[in-house]
Amino acid sequence: MRTTRSEQLFEEAQKYIPGGVNSPVRAFKSVGGTPRFISKGIGSKMIDVDGNEYIDYIGSWGPHLFGHNPGFIIEALKTAIENGTSFGAPTEIEVKMAKLISELVPSIEIVRMVNSGTEATMSAIRAARGYTGKEKIIKFEGCYHGHGDFFLIKAGSGALTFGVPTSPGVTKGNAADTLVADFNDINSVKNLLHENKNQIAAIIIEPVVGNMGTVRATDSFIKELRALCSQEKIVLIFDEVMTGFRLAQGGAQEILGIKPDLSTFGKIIGGGLPVGAYGGKKEIMEIISPSGPVYQAGTLSGNPLAMNAGFAALTYIKNHPDVYIILEEKSAYLENGIRNNLKSVGKNYQLNRVGSMMTLFFTEEPVTDFNSAVKSNTKLFGKYFHGMLNRGVYLPPAQYEALFVSTAHTKEDLDKTINANLDALNSLK
Repeated sequence: MRTTRSEQLFEEAQKYIPGGVNSPVRAFKSVGGTPRFISKGIGSKMIDVDGNEYIDYIGSWGPHLFGHNPGFIIEALKTAIENGTSFGAPTEIEVKMAKLISELVPSIEIVRMVNSGTEATMSAIRAARGYTGKEKIIKFEGCYHGHGDFFLIKAGSGALTFGVPTSPGVTKGNAADTLVADFNDINSVKNLLHENKNQIAAIIIEPVVGNMGTVRATDSFIKELRALCSQEKIVLIFDEVMTGFRLAQGGAQEILGIKPDLSTFGKIIGGGLPVGAYGGKKEIMEIISPSGPVYQAGTLSGNPLAMNAGFAALTYIKNHPDVYIILEEKSAYLENGIRNNLKSVGKNYQLNRVGSMMTLFFTEEPVTDFNSAVKSNTKLFGKYFHGMLNRGVYLPPAQYEALFVSTAHTKEDLDKTINANLDALNSLK
């Protein structure tokens, strides 16, 4: 596989961009090798600058539910761009978009548009703090909520300790207000609540995690978490930037049967353009400026290009409820093929799937939380990743990420992927 042009571009990019990329995982640092520079996306495929074609299971990290460049989104963008790219003033499409999100997700009464998932989660935390008058938050080890300072925290030395920064530039003050619990362990939450009585403003969680690989919250855990938040008057925030409109029309909260107080969205609601949103209960959201005193603003929030693309995507979902049936059939087919391959090579590597999100963990122990996920053999995954890439299948270049199936993936794509998976697994022996 020829990669000359990608190698040249990566060498040049490192002179002008930190690490040569504008988001760290793109650099292939955890798997080694040279990242592929992409020139075009068509349906289920990506083509790089050297002309290599790949079956794409990143889908821009989730937004491309329908594959690259679906016609109805392209048409929506063409119409929008003819009218103007940005105004800094209200537009009708913002109202239509907010109304549609509220219609499709039962927990959303009022929603505010922003420009990224990170903006959405940061703003949701601020709203929760303003609403409750409390300062501390609880997050879960292994859940990623963007690069806001108070999210880049890991667990300290014990279950009851404050978190510690995972990145230089994050202050100890920020870390002190963030407590870290264990995913799928309700007792770790109860212990933190006991030690910090009446100090917790919010608990934020990915109800189905995509950033330590695909891991689902158990029914009992998420139900108890909801009950605890109600009991202690804590704002429960579901981070559905990745899962919103991907796992179901109502997101992970529909699958789990739980109503959070606030939710955050991104990815699919922009139809492939930069976007974010947070929303939920009216009484909480009305504390946001200009309705209330909690300030949050953004020059490009509700950008007409992103709103038109997102509105086209969500309207398609509303009018085609079979989208999730199609995604389930394709994803189950891929899962079964990989499971059969694992049996044939005599490996019990863990394959977690929820809807169209899936992760193959290179560990033989069940993966239910961060501690079990990090038992994966990342060096082995790196070899597997390149084995798949060289066979024309583009997976997330990191063990602790989810792959995404789209409606554009054909049976031929899935069969080719399953065959490549078998060859790649055999090459690891």
